[in-house]
Amino acid sequence: MKSIHIPFAAAALAIAAQAGAAEHVDILVVGGGCSGVAAAVQAARMGCSTRLVEELPWIGGMLTAAGVSATDGNYSLRSGFWGEFVDSLTAVYGSSQALRTGWVSNIMFDPGEAHRILTAITAAEPRLTVSRNTALQSLAHNNGRRGWTATLSHDGKTEQIEADIVIDATELADVAAMVGIPYDLGMESRHQTGEDIAPEKANGIVQDMTYVAILEAHDHPVAMDRPDGYDPAEFACCSRNAHCTNPTEPERMWRPDQMLTYGRLPGRRYMINWPIEGNDYYAPMADATPADREAAIHRAKQRTLRFVYFMHHELGMDTLAIADGLYPSADGLPLMPYHREGRRIHGLARVTLPYIEHPYDYPEPLYRTTIAVGDYPVDQHHSRYDGAESLPDLHFHPIPSWGLPAAALVPAGTPDFIVAEKGISVSNIVNGTTRLQPVTLQTGQAAGAMAALCCKEGYSPEATDIRALQGALLEAGAYLLPFADIATTDAAFKPLQRIGACGLLQGEGRSEGWTNITRIYPDSAMTLAEARRLPEYYGIKADLPGDGLLTRGDLQKIAGAIAPAAKVPGDPDAILTRAEYACLTDSLLDPFQLPIDLFGRQITPCNTKKL
Repeated sequence: MKSIHIPFAAAALAIAAQAGAAEHVDILVVGGGCSGVAAAVQAARMGCSTRLVEELPWIGGMLTAAGVSATDGNYSLRSGFWGEFVDSLTAVYGSSQALRTGWVSNIMFDPGEAHRILTAITAAEPRLTVSRNTALQSLAHNNGRRGWTATLSHDGKTEQIEADIVIDATELADVAAMVGIPYDLGMESRHQTGEDIAPEKANGIVQDMTYVAILEAHDHPVAMDRPDGYDPAEFACCSRNAHCTNPTEPERMWRPDQMLTYGRLPGRRYMINWPIEGNDYYAPMADATPADREAAIHRAKQRTLRFVYFMHHELGMDTLAIADGLYPSADGLPLMPYHREGRRIHGLARVTLPYIEHPYDYPEPLYRTTIAVGDYPVDQHHSRYDGAESLPDLHFHPIPSWGLPAAALVPAGTPDFIVAEKGISVSNIVNGTTRLQPVTLQTGQAAGAMAALCCKEGYSPEATDIRALQGALLEAGAYLLPFADIATTDAAFKPLQRIGACGLLQGEGRSEGWTNITRIYPDSAMTLAEARRLPEYYGIKADLPGDGLLTRGDLQKIAGAIAPAAKVPGDPDAILTRAEYACLTDSLLDPFQLPIDLFGRQITPCNTKKL
């Protein structure tokens, strides 16, 4: 099954609309997880009436309702809404050091605190309405006119809402499937994507999900009932202990106390999200029926409860119990599982590993269109898959840091629709780095900004003004490209981002141990070879000397040929740094304002054909 359609009579929709029963908003965001919250807040801040719909009583998704309150990556790339969230955590806990409680992450927090932060941020936006415990029942495009009509249900009642733009921010891209957008599920073949670490043949295997538990320490032993089906052999080699006699991964055998402190949170709580014979669970849920999804969630919960009992009973951690009063759930567990992978739409561009590794050599200059950044390695969880397929080992495959092209958010052939969260157009391999919370917050923010521009300017996402979108994100404190060696507070930050997005300066990306980084070297001398990209960008020739370093006088020759009134100040013999070059070029010529399309190609009278 490749799509799910929940029918709703078109005639009823038309009658309701004519009767004025449907509320109108500029933007409808379905799914209140990381991307959904960021999208809704950004759209509202840009002046659009926005409705955020979430089926659960909590917003925040992975960060809150799923209990994955330890973030991975982007520690030095605190872009946009992601940076705002980290700043909010720091304000609550008193310092950035207070967030370093466990060893899996530099940013750890109580999921309840994260939910309070996101609730406060959304409540502060007067143009944003958040509808919790609300489900999308149907969605139909308004044939012959712009936008969509949706039917929502809450507490047994239904309502209709019209929206100019819909953003799918669900965990599994359910809304995209509902409206028939094609998608991929599972692993592509290396021959499809050009990824040499992908399997030889395509398959439908997705990453393990996890039902996280948040445990709380007590001053005395606490009782725990033995779960049905408990067998200590299921978790024998989760850590070094007497039950583990034949470890499958001896190099990854941690002591029990190290396994626990992996997810230590501020206070006396612990996040249990342990990948080594722990509570990961394989369940391909995207195309499952609602009943089969519920059954898989129940089984995943039971595995987690059995694992907690193993820790409690076999490893001597009998003072730990599921945190009481944290979640509004009968069993005290989080409100949803941690989904690492679901559907991935067919977008206008699909991001694959060759692009991540060599963005400047890619056939299309997609790097010019980037709207989010990431720096975590490709991380995939497949330890609980027990099928016949032989899967590649994808434990932390190193990559350079990267920028995500805007076209990955735009489905082909479906107007007035944007996809965020984990449903964006990437390969299975690349999903291993784009699925993480800092990135999904950014893709959501970009989706919200894109939707707001579409509403204001009256175009559909496939016709997005990329430079306007990137400009809005820069104003919101976001990175376009992952230049880690220039602070956002530096006067050269935005010029370097804009000039980098034009390709006039290129970063150097590499993997250094656990650090995946791209540097722009702002204080290094600018070379003539690099400066030749500037006249080429404008399609002109410039009379420059041979190899060497760029002076202010050399830049004057180029700038004067492009804009005769441009004057480069200072000593003409002075050599320019890369940051100085970016600032001068940005202020004198403003090449960032030359329009490009969603593939990074400059728009001229010869290439303005419809996408």
